[in-house]
Amino acid sequence: MSETTATLIKVADETWIITALLHRENPEREDFTISEIVERAAKENMNGSLRPGVRIHATLHAVANLPPNPGRYRMLLSTGRSTRRLFRPGDPYDPARERGKTVPEPQQIPARYRDLLEWYKSAYQDRKPTNSQDSILSMRGLGRDLWVNEDPDDYVRKLRKGWDR
Repeated sequence: MSETTATLIKVADETWIITALLHRENPEREDFTISEIVERAAKENMNGSLRPGVRIHATLHAVANLPPNPGRYRMLLSTGRSTRRLFRPGDPYDPARERGKTVPEPQQIPARYRDLLEWYKSAYQDRKPTNSQDSILSMRGLGRDLWVNEDPDDYVRKLRKGWDR
């Protein structure tokens, strides 16, 4: 595919490329907000203008661990309500996305981005997440601010107030 036919690039591939660029440019970051992905896509301007499909692919269509609707790609992983990172082998995904594409085909993306595929294989895909703790354990302390001014004994006394003895 020539650079002049870059408008034929699939939106899913564009979304993967943009997310890969963000990761390569910010190796200390584990993930990016959907808005950051969309803003970077606008800045990169692969197709002469930002296609609205980039946001929906980053939000849903290309996200491996969300139910397909209708896209079945496994290119990104939801790490939070509005944060994403590139999908890695071994990441959890919705079983209905089993056969979904995980990376672009080299011949289907502009030549200037093909080095991202090698970067992904050599530097990214086997990298362990910085917060690789168990997802249940990662909830420890969640909501602690709700109880910060509450003495546990006083709370139990309030609950028991009025109970028949």
